Amino acid sequence: MKKRKITFVIIFITLIAFLSGCATQSVMTVDDPPGFFSGLLHGFIMLFSLIASLFTDCSIYAFPNTGFWYNLGFVIGASAFFGGGGAKASKKN
Repeated sequence: MKKRKITFVIIFITLIAFLSGCATQSVMTVDDPPGFFSGLLHGFIMLFSLIASLFTDCSIYAFPNTGFWYNLGFVIGASAFFGGGGAKASKKN
């Protein structure tokens, strides 16, 4: 019985992985896509955007964007808001 459940879970996860691989986003052309500073702002307000997205049609990540620079700004903004580089983790009690 336990082996049957494990087999079912593995098949289910594999099916979900294959089906999610077919998902696409439409490519839109934008004259001025969000860049580094927009990513920095969006990363910093990510928690508030997540809460707003529960009640409205708001997203926490801009698409389309400039790619690497937007992602870098987003990660820096999110890490600055959620605790930075972990300075407290290196302190000894």
